Amino acid sequence: MKARIKWVEGVSFLGETQSGHAVLMDGPPEGGGRNLGPRPMEMVLLGTGGCTSYDVIHILKKGRHEVSDCHVEIEADRADSDPKVFTRIHFHFVVKGKGLKEEVVKRAIELSAEKYCSASIMLGKTADITHDFEIIAE
Repeated sequence: MKARIKWVEGVSFLGETQSGHAVLMDGPPEGGGRNLGPRPMEMVLLGTGGCTSYDVIHILKKGRHEVSDCHVEIEADRADSDPKVFTRIHFHFVVKGKGLKEEVVKRAIELSAEKYCSASIMLGKTADITHDFEIIAE
């Protein structure tokens, strides 16, 4: 996997992925930025949320469960001093579908957290990671 980061101006950077996608990252005005895009550490959280959501949906669909929607809300804390790594991350999944059972959704989240989600397993080296979920029945 490869990526390219190009400095634009101030503290704005354009990230380009090997798959041909681009995203602008920027800092807050008090840090010299213009608030034109997400912060790099926000991108880490977004990527992790995408990674684990992908797993959960894939696992549920593979098990032939009727899932119509899923989102995950993430709250995180960072260390006060440099390097300001994540020290706590909480994932709250909201899964919507027909006939979804609590134990099935719980197992899909556990499999992602313990086996499949490279991003959250990596972040688990510095952060206490917790999960919970709710099911919205159709």
